[in-house]
Amino acid sequence: MLDLHDFLEPISFYGSDIDFGYNDGQLATHVNAYKHEMPDVANADIVIMGIGESRGSGIFNSRTDSPDAIRKYLYQLHYWHYDVQIADIGNIKTGASITDSYAAFKTVLSELLQLNKTVIILGGSHDLTLAQYFAYRDAQQLVEATCIDAMIDLRGESSIRSENFLLDMLTSEPNLVKHYNHIGFQSYFVHPVMLERMDKLRFDCFRLGHVKDNIDEMEPVLRNTNLLSFDISAIKHSDAPANEISPNGLTGEEACTLTRYAGMSDMLSSFGIYGYDVQSDVNELTAKQIAQMIWYFIDGKYKSKQEVSIEEREYFNEYNTAFAEVDTVFLQSKRSNRWWMQLPNKKFIACSYNDYVNASRNMIPERWLRAQERT
Repeated sequence: MLDLHDFLEPISFYGSDIDFGYNDGQLATHVNAYKHEMPDVANADIVIMGIGESRGSGIFNSRTDSPDAIRKYLYQLHYWHYDVQIADIGNIKTGASITDSYAAFKTVLSELLQLNKTVIILGGSHDLTLAQYFAYRDAQQLVEATCIDAMIDLRGESSIRSENFLLDMLTSEPNLVKHYNHIGFQSYFVHPVMLERMDKLRFDCFRLGHVKDNIDEMEPVLRNTNLLSFDISAIKHSDAPANEISPNGLTGEEACTLTRYAGMSDMLSSFGIYGYDVQSDVNELTAKQIAQMIWYFIDGKYKSKQEVSIEEREYFNEYNTAFAEVDTVFLQSKRSNRWWMQLPNKKFIACSYNDYVNASRNMIPERWLRAQERT
């Protein structure tokens, strides 16, 4: 493994000792954290790292202490899942330029992905998603990427990096984004033509109202995801006061539900939470919200360890059905009750109970149709 000391710095809780005031039931006493020495991540299921780089959002200061503000509340939460081992490797050092920060971030994340770790990233500005993607691209790994955000950051006319980074991510060559999902966009922030272009590319975009009314349908989306990027602008201001973009959005509970779904995915390998600026927070409520989202992600990771491979058919209920003269198979896990459906190429993709119901009524499930259009 590459020596990462040159890219990282220890956690700092504003000069206080990280263990001060914590009891043995809280996360602080169970996370193997970089306080004085770099932790060994060999046995870790989840690795946490912070990056405070925020120049991409137009903020003059090159970094914030937002990752440590989140840790302060994360480590207070109680540790329920002893089967999930967690390491915290500290914060990426801020570079002289934003490009330097991107490079350091990409280097560290690449190393962790090579070790098959699930990585939680405490950001900085949302454009860091681009560096998150570059770690996969450099490894020549095709990815399904998902952003949870009130806006779709494809504004080519904007000079602010956090508002246009998706242009590079989705159009640059070589492009290894095999599919892109966008969850929770708010229609009044998005030009209709932009959605038309996304649809022509067979990308799936789910507006906020649809997500709130059908949040269970987001679980298969997140189960198929490799790279997840969550901008706190997706959470309504009253539940995340550091979101200064919109009064509307997901509730705190809905945000936790989505991150729990993400943790349950055995395909997801990196989860970045971006857009949090501690200076914009009120009573650090947003830091507390993010900490609880991470707790639910860990809970989801624990649930994923209980699941078995779909090759072990004795752990699944199997349903053979036909729709529109297409014979297919649906599998339902006896452990988690989650569903999978078979495509004509015999591969299985994540789906929902609603997809099975539609198929049994001789209706083509939209998820099946969209997957076929992309093959």
